[in-house]
Amino acid sequence: MVFTPSGRNGAVSAGTTVLDAARELGVDLDSVCGGRGICGRCQVVPSVGSFPKWAITAGPEALSSLGAVEAAYEGRRPLGPGARLGCQARVQADVVVDVPPESQLHGPVVRKTVDVGDIALDPLATLHAVTVPPPTLDERRGLAEVVIDCVADEWGVHLAGILPGALAGLHASVAAGFPDDAGGRLVTVAVRWSGPEPRKRTGMVTAVWPGVATAALGVAIDIGSTTIAGHLTDLHSGEVLSSAGRMNPQIRLGEDLMSRVSYVMMNAGGARELTALVRDSLAALITELCSDAGAEPDAVLEVVLVGNPIMMHIALGIDPTPLGQAPFTLATDAAVEVDGPEMGLPCPSARVYVAPAIAGHVGADTAAAVLAGGPHRDDTVTLLVDVGTNAEIVLGNSDGLWAASSPTGPAFEGAQISCGQRATPGAIERVRIDPATWAPRVRVIGCDLWSDEPGFAEAVERRVAVGARSAAAGVTGICGSGIIEVIAEMYLAGVLSADGVIAAPPGEGERAPRVISDGRTSSFVLYEPPDGAAGPTITITQNDVRAIQLAKAALRAGIDLLCEHAGIEAPDRVLLAGAFGAHIDPVRAMVLGLIGDCDPDEVRSVGNAAGTGAVRALLSGSQRAEMERVVRSIRKIETATEPRFQELFVAAMALPHATASSPLLAMAVDLPRPSRRTASPDHRTRRRRAVPMSEEA
Repeated sequence: MVFTPSGRNGAVSAGTTVLDAARELGVDLDSVCGGRGICGRCQVVPSVGSFPKWAITAGPEALSSLGAVEAAYEGRRPLGPGARLGCQARVQADVVVDVPPESQLHGPVVRKTVDVGDIALDPLATLHAVTVPPPTLDERRGLAEVVIDCVADEWGVHLAGILPGALAGLHASVAAGFPDDAGGRLVTVAVRWSGPEPRKRTGMVTAVWPGVATAALGVAIDIGSTTIAGHLTDLHSGEVLSSAGRMNPQIRLGEDLMSRVSYVMMNAGGARELTALVRDSLAALITELCSDAGAEPDAVLEVVLVGNPIMMHIALGIDPTPLGQAPFTLATDAAVEVDGPEMGLPCPSARVYVAPAIAGHVGADTAAAVLAGGPHRDDTVTLLVDVGTNAEIVLGNSDGLWAASSPTGPAFEGAQISCGQRATPGAIERVRIDPATWAPRVRVIGCDLWSDEPGFAEAVERRVAVGARSAAAGVTGICGSGIIEVIAEMYLAGVLSADGVIAAPPGEGERAPRVISDGRTSSFVLYEPPDGAAGPTITITQNDVRAIQLAKAALRAGIDLLCEHAGIEAPDRVLLAGAFGAHIDPVRAMVLGLIGDCDPDEVRSVGNAAGTGAVRALLSGSQRAEMERVVRSIRKIETATEPRFQELFVAAMALPHATASSPLLAMAVDLPRPSRRTASPDHRTRRRRAVPMSEEA
């Protein structure tokens, strides 16, 4: 059987309960009643349909029929549509079972914040309080025209008209307005502006509210393939009022983007299903953001959406299958605007702005990251990297920008790694290995202590999981940032060769217990729970190392390819974007060879750059115009059709690299003696531009 979204799978005996199977396979499934069918926390949903990744079809016979306990269940958490109690449903055949977020004991930590920095506020939604005179028999204008004229008289603002959504409730809003002594009614008119320059913009009335409304709100949302993060903002002050994130519910239908495209191809109505899932999640996220800030969704006037092209196509209800095969043709690369209700959002007066895409696999999220990072505003040659399932890379400066995407796969997010997991409390995120003894020490999410410090075991046992539930789960696995660190540390300590081969088990000495034989290969024991403590033994296998080598080689080859096209040896500055990039140690990333050799002080995280850029576009029409302008100037390199990509990929498999030297990295850390270097010592001299960035290399 297979569990999603974790991807854990294995064989279990017929008649095993789903809860017991989850425990046997190391799946995170909650339960507090001991399997008696009382608490309802172990709810799962058997997935029905075709799953290309595992080629399993779940039918009604895959799980036992509804029993008396489930039929009589009346717990505080009602059974959802199609849900079963994991402690009661028994496995009878091959089946794919989805564990929804509310049934996961350790909910994912969606660590996405935003720092907009200094920008000039230029919102495209404004509020105008006006007094509408009482109606008379001589008045020949309609009420809409009267309101528009009032805005012109009192504010000196000339509007083009009123949208149908505002027209429907216009009479009721004016009638409920605050009366004055002359019989007029005080109302607030919400106006949405369009056009590149403030002086040339056209305004339309989007809503009319009784009395004086002071809240003009906007929401910026980054729709990632794994997580969806949003920020509620005051459009007039620029203040971020609340931020929240959640897992993308589409993950149950495909771990990565291509799996979801395959799902659409192989399932009738699959596109509509994916669209409904993401739109429901967007609506719930906006409601949550408003609730956290004590605001009403009705006050949201502007929504900005960014994301990769497949996510944007699905959110807009556009067939994503052309993006699943060459030549990866977008339905449109231009910005798209629709009304909020058209996308099922709880914002009747909102206008939704979907940011422009750069190319078939470099989307609006990258465009927003460029807007936030600003490489086009600086003479410094900058590399902007968003590490994810599909890594987006932008290189250049004010002379010009190049962009590419590299298929890194899900290894950096914990998938395909034997003890890998998402970034949840209990996951290893930091690693250090003593080069003399090979003794490792680790730090996990949710605990500030290192494993060799007093109180570590007790601290991870009593840590608090996401939500209000406590869990004594100990160290549970290793997440993306920890994976990068452990591979780099294993190389620095001599556990790994430059080719990525784990050393044979030592015969004796302090190192002996750290490496164990796996038949023809070896594994490294990273963490063992103390006697009596909860949690598994965490090991790094040879297959784990290979998965990371393949992922990092794809990313590094894409970077090197852009450098060649741009005519430079290497960038002067590196910006690591995304929630994952925010937690990568720059030196360990360079040891791994994830990025080229550069001054570690010039490698920095820019956090959730896509979300930051989305907020900037939300708060400023000028920023939005700048993003559209820059996107049109970026030159896209398609790695899939580049003859040099394979050669660069093979060279990038080695640690840190097969041919490129690392003099700047060597100044920051003691590197092992090179074993397979073929380049001359000056192969990677100081990075200087070989040709103007405006010319094709």
